[in-house]
Amino acid sequence: MGRPAIFYSFSFSPNHSWSSFFPEGPEIVEYLQRVCDKYQLNDKIQFNTDVTEIRWREDEELWEVRLTHLAPGLGDISAKEREKRAKEQGRERVFLTQEVVKAKIVVSAAGALVEPNQLPNSIAGRERFEGKVFHSSKWDHEVDLNEKNIVVVGTGCSAAQFVPLLTKAPFNANSVTQVMRSPPWVVPQLTPLFGREKWEKWTPILFKRLPILARTARFLLFILAEYDFSRIFHDTLYNRKAREEIESQMMQYMKKSVPEKYHEILSPNYPIGCKRRVYDDNWFSSLHDPKLKLTTQPLTSLHARGATLGPGRDYPDPKDSASKVSTDQVEIPADVVILANGFEIGNWLHPLEVRGKGGALMQDVWDERGGPQAYMGVTMDGFPNFFMIFGPNTATGHTSVILASENMVEYSLKFIRHILNNDVKTVEVKKKAEVAWTREIQEQLNRTVFNFGGCSSWYKNKNGWNSTAYP
Repeated sequence: MGRPAIFYSFSFSPNHSWSSFFPEGPEIVEYLQRVCDKYQLNDKIQFNTDVTEIRWREDEELWEVRLTHLAPGLGDISAKEREKRAKEQGRERVFLTQEVVKAKIVVSAAGALVEPNQLPNSIAGRERFEGKVFHSSKWDHEVDLNEKNIVVVGTGCSAAQFVPLLTKAPFNANSVTQVMRSPPWVVPQLTPLFGREKWEKWTPILFKRLPILARTARFLLFILAEYDFSRIFHDTLYNRKAREEIESQMMQYMKKSVPEKYHEILSPNYPIGCKRRVYDDNWFSSLHDPKLKLTTQPLTSLHARGATLGPGRDYPDPKDSASKVSTDQVEIPADVVILANGFEIGNWLHPLEVRGKGGALMQDVWDERGGPQAYMGVTMDGFPNFFMIFGPNTATGHTSVILASENMVEYSLKFIRHILNNDVKTVEVKKKAEVAWTREIQEQLNRTVFNFGGCSSWYKNKNGWNSTAYP
């Protein structure tokens, strides 16, 4: 986890019993399940159901929502994987029935990190590979990693959390080769007040007896994160000096934490904050493990039980003759490939089709205006009574998604209440307001390290349009 657990609690349903400052995923899932039980939501959630299209019916002033009911368990896999299974097993084994319902209001809470990136097409030999390939967000628990040779593609936040575990029980991998395109800025994990041991011992007791302490701790962490944002992300003399100071500290941390052979490839050539930082708990220390190797040579092909790295390298620049990083082609054993290469972040709402007034497709409107956008990150003109939670330009790179999502829910409810109370039939932002909002957002983003930093990140698409970050 990259953020303290306090930020993974809803403000209206705090959890005062986290086992640690940074609990593992199953504990977060248990908390969310308790929230569903507490607010009696389980019977209101329709699982294994894919919303494939929503279409505005102007004559009725209603949304027509097309649903596809899936075979049990298939709601957890990606749309591409469902299509693949349908080709292999037959569509009737994957897509069971279709249904059309109508609604006054549609709220998309799909978010952004939904469809995982696939194995790049540039990697030859996928059909020859006899091992398993899966994305870390869709972890295949049926794959036995014991004594296997694993290739991990990616060095982002997720990879930094699971890679150190692969050579240890219960996974016990024989070897792990981690392929990195460019180095992230790596930040030491935040240590709670009085240290982790005392935090884990005393906060469950104190927070239950004095809830105001929990609220105060959450508020202080919020202020700390905002201070972090104010120092790093903008383009002022103060920000430039702050970034230089922080970068110097992070380089010192890296050099004292990892073997010297990795110093060059773990030295970023872009300003901190340009792409998402990695909060390090034990990734750097794991690089001392002889079973684990980090490389910037690209994965170029797969074989039956092996893989080819190179020739060439992704970082540093292959043209840098002073670099000591190898460009020679290398053959390695490979039984499993784990993708930690991110998501199709630029395709907001994809593969859902949203058609508004006149049958206009949301994606086409975005293309005409330069890229994905929405007023306040929530709503678009031409698409009445449609709201997005965590839509375009609502990520900040420094604080909690749950906190941001609550704000968007509250904003949406201000308008939804009027529809439900029959004060109005439809709510729609004016085009002039949406266009002006987006123009201001993009202009401000050009003055942030997200845009001027010069790195390759998932904040921006190939055309340079930033539909992810909020300035």
